[in-house]
Parts: sequence; structure tokens; C-alpha cells
Amino acid sequence: MDFNKEIIIALGGFLIIALSANHISKFFAKIKFPLITGLLLAGILAGSDVLELIPRENTKYLNFLNEISLAFIAFAAGSELYLKEIRGQFKSILWNTLGQLVITFGLGVLGVFLASEYIPFMVEMTFAEKMSVGILMATIFVARSPSSAIAVINELRAKGPFTKTSIGVTVVKDVLVIILFAVCFALAKTFLSGEPFSLLSLIYLLVELVVSFALGRLIGIIIKWFFKFKINKYLKVTILISLGYAVYLFADWLGDFTVQEHILGHKFYIEPLLICILGSYYVTNYSTSRPEFIEILHETGPVIYVIFFTLTGATLQVDVLFQVFGIAVLFFFIRLLSMVIAGYVGGTLAGDPWKFRHLNWMPYVTQAGVGLGLATLIKQAFPEFGVQFETIIVGVIVINQVVGPPLFKFALHKVNETHEKHETPAFDGHNDAIIFGFEPMSLALARQLKNNGWGVKIAAMRKADEIGSVDDIDIVFMDSISLSCLSKLDPKSADTMVLMLSDRENYQWCELIYEQIGTKEIVVRASGDRYYAKKFKALEALVVDPNSAMVNLMDHFVRSPNATSILLGMETDQDAVDVEIMDATIQGLALRDLRLPSDILILSISRNDQLMITHGYTRLRVGDIVTILGSQESIDKVELMFGPT
Repeated sequence: MDFNKEIIIALGGFLIIALSANHISKFFAKIKFPLITGLLLAGILAGSDVLELIPRENTKYLNFLNEISLAFIAFAAGSELYLKEIRGQFKSILWNTLGQLVITFGLGVLGVFLASEYIPFMVEMTFAEKMSVGILMATIFVARSPSSAIAVINELRAKGPFTKTSIGVTVVKDVLVIILFAVCFALAKTFLSGEPFSLLSLIYLLVELVVSFALGRLIGIIIKWFFKFKINKYLKVTILISLGYAVYLFADWLGDFTVQEHILGHKFYIEPLLICILGSYYVTNYSTSRPEFIEILHETGPVIYVIFFTLTGATLQVDVLFQVFGIAVLFFFIRLLSMVIAGYVGGTLAGDPWKFRHLNWMPYVTQAGVGLGLATLIKQAFPEFGVQFETIIVGVIVINQVVGPPLFKFALHKVNETHEKHETPAFDGHNDAIIFGFEPMSLALARQLKNNGWGVKIAAMRKADEIGSVDDIDIVFMDSISLSCLSKLDPKSADTMVLMLSDRENYQWCELIYEQIGTKEIVVRASGDRYYAKKFKALEALVVDPNSAMVNLMDHFVRSPNATSILLGMETDQDAVDVEIMDATIQGLALRDLRLPSDILILSISRNDQLMITHGYTRLRVGDIVTILGSQESIDKVELMFGPT
């Protein structure tokens, strides 16, 4: 069998396993475990030590997937370092980063050295060799997972000084850890080879770092250049991945070339991870293509992570994992202790509030791609102990992945920086609306809703003597945007909130309602400002822009005058309403099996916030919101049919 055929067979078999691993990881997510745990476990099961679906001899043909994945992970890490977002917390980020970097690294080296007598591959090592392994392992202890941190922040909609500092330290630390790794890697190679450390070795190391920085800038310029072109998104992804892999190929070629040609008498090593991170950092901060670049990384990331973590699991030696798992637990606690101390020291130097200092270590427990990537590089560079080294690191990272996210969530809740959506109140059988803002349009809307059987209140951001008397609508006067004022309105009984104030006031009310009340529908009359439009969308509000609403309305009147006039209530004998299915006997029935009035038309069904276009075989569920069109008499019959038994 020729070489190319072996690669194709190994690659094809692995991709099938990776697809299965992706489904397994989703099951782990349902039981609140990290995706990485499922991917690693699937890889271990498929590996040569368990089911042998991926024979050990095949993994050597898949090393290029590791290098592609590592380059992509480096691009993703660099893209998170956006200076404009972290400058407000610069002092706190600086001192907490230094605290985490110096103390975690220092105590990590000490802990590994003291535990070396219990680590099989370190027992017979000399002092210099033990220190070499110690600095390599302690470097990985410093690494964090930006993607995991961002996932938690997005889930909780967290924002505030603690959140900004956490993400800033996480990203800056991962950039610095690559530089630290390059230094420690060079030192470890020197000590483990038995060569004496000299001034010339230090000069070589500095030159290698300078060249890595220069190449990082060059890669950034190249990415910035080809992102300017309007080409297919998938082609850009392909070019980006190829460019990252090319960095690894060039680094390997340069190292071999300098050794074979006896140019320096020393292998010239440039750090591909550092180059890719710096290239991504340049594009993120000095290119107008940043949004597209970030979007591509986020969309492609899940595929890359499936490949990388599954392959990492498949190459693990299970017997070694069992042997060193106790050591992995010990190192987990050593790392945890060092981060707690670093949190207090960094927070004190930064002048953070005391409640922050107690929690400063919790955001940095989780590890993932960068840490595993560095362990993989060490396994390849030091085959005599690399397998055991990587296995210990995988054990530590798996524990960190399980423990880390809950700790970060706990910390964000303790500092009151979470903004999760409040649970939506149950429907009480009567439609009620609250309109914020007193003006002719809001008053007209209130009267129209009242004529259609709704209970309506208007929340006026004015004093009672500033408006005239209104007898037919309940007016509640508000003196501030606060939860205490909101409670005056009995908001939990409302099905819809309509915000008709300025964008700033609308957003403040919208956020308060989202977090504290959980009203089913929030309708916002906005000015069209893109800044606020994104914020309203994040709060799941329905936005009406008066500037475009009239154009859209006229467009619909031109193209479909009959349907538009019915939907707008201009036809006196026709109306369109939303009805919630509450009768349990209707559960599972298809629309075609219902005996509906002949003039009723089912337009759509909203289920779990997803809009469904219906047909005769669509089956109904309790809780569905059904949009129906027909005469008022027929609508009343359907409401009775769908209502509670």
C-alpha cells in the first residue's frame, strides 16, 4: 500500500469517528458537562487502547490535523485580544495578569519539582532535567481557555468590571503564556540535551523570538490583505487554515535546514503558535475586517475543536492515564492553590474591591485548546517522556473543564454582574398590555387595544400635573426607571410591554423587564440607531422602526392589499389574533383533524420561540401560540376551543 493511500484511509476513518464524537459530545452538554469531555472520551474509546477503531500506527499520518488545529486555536486566542474593549480595566487586568502569570508559574514549578519523586518518568532525572519538566508543566498551568470564558459570559449575559477584568486577563495571559512557553521550551531543550547554558544560547533565544514576532506581523498583513477581497466565505476559511498550516511547515523546514546545512550549529526554532496569535492580534486591532474575521473563526471553531480533541483522545494511552491520574489530581490542587494566592495578590496590587479579591481566581480554572496544544508539542519534541507528560496534562485539563465553568458562574452571580432572562409568567387567561410613554400615539394604541378586549395601562414618565385628564385609560406616573417603579404596574400580569420612549430609556426599561419580569413580548419603537438595535435584539425584543415601517406598510399594500388590510384591522368583519393552546385534549392533534369554522385560516404557530409555517399535518402542542385569521365570531369559537378545559 503506497503512502498517499495510507493517509487517505487513516483520514477517512478518523473523520467518521470525529462525526460520531461530535454527537457524543452533545449528549454530554445535555447533562451539563463540557463538550471537550465528550470529545476526549469518544477519542479514547476509538483509540488503540480500547476499541482500536483508530490504530496507533494510523495516528502518525494524522499529525497534520494537529498542526492545522493548533494554528486555528492560536488564531482564535489572538482574536480575543481587542485592546479597545479592555482599556477601561487596564490596571486591574495588568496586575491580575502578572499575579496569575508569576505566582501560578512559580508555585507550579515548585510543586512539580517537589512531586517529582511520585512521577514515574521523573524519578531518575537529574536536578536540571526535573526543573526543565517543571517549567514546561508550570507554563501549561498558566494557560486558560478564552472560548470557555466567553461561553459562560454569553450564557449569563454578564457585564461589569469583574467580567471585563476576567476576560481581559484570560486573553492577555494566553498570549503571554505562548511567549513564556517559547522561552521555557528553548531552555528545556538545552538542559535536557545536556548542553551547558551559555550567553550564545540566550542570544539565539532572543533572535528566535524577534523573528517570530516579525513573522507574526507578516502573517497579520497577509490575512488583512486577502480579507479585503469579496470572495466566498468558505474559500477564506480554506486560505486561513492553509496559511496557519504553512506556518508550521515553514517552522519545521527552517529548523531542519539550519541543522542540516550547519549554518548556525544550532536548530533555529520559531514558535508557530506565537506567530499565529500575533497575526490574529494584528488583524483584530488594526484591520477593518475584524467583524468578518471573528465571525469566520466562531463559525469554523466547532469543527476544528471536534477534530483536535477527538484526535488528542485517540492518541492517549489509557494505561498511562490510570497510572498518573492521582498525579493529575495533585497537580490540579497545586494549580488551584497557586491561582487563589495569585488572585489575592493581583487584586490587592490592582486595588480591586475585597469581594473581587475573594473570587479573583475562579474565572481562570477552566483550560482547553491552548493547554492541550502545548502538551501536544512537548509530546512530539520529547518522545522519551512526552506521552506521560501529555497524559498528566489531559487529566488536569479534564478536571479543570468540569470544575471551572460552575466556579466562574458562581463568581459572576456573587458580584451581581449576570443579566439572565427572568422566567416568563404563565398566561392568566386575559390579555394585558403596559405602554411606556404618554403621547398621542401611545394613547391611540391603548384605546385600540382596549376596544379589542385587552387590559391596558400607560406608564407615563411625567408628573400628574403635566398631562391632561384621561378617563378611559389607566395612567400610572413614574418618577424613575427602577424595579420599585415597575412594581407599581403589576407587571407580571402583563403579556406585552410596549416601549415608546427614547432609545436610551427604552433600553433601560427593556433590560429591567427582561431580567426581572420575563414578559412574553416586548415591543420597542426605536429610532433606527444600530447601536441600540443590536442591544434590543439581544434582549429578544420586537423592534419597530418608524422610518422603515411606513415604507414596508406601503409595500405590502401595493403587493397584497387584501391581506394587509385584514392584518391591520381595517376590515370590520375580519381580524388576526394570537391564541395560546391550553386545552390538554388538543395535544398531538393535527390541524386537519380539528373542526374549525370554515372562515378560519391558521397562519402560523410559534413554539419555543420558533415560528412554524403550518400545513394540514402539523400537530399541535399545549403552549403553542397559534396565529389565526377570520371573523370575530369564529375567532371567539376557536379561542373557546383552544382555551382551558
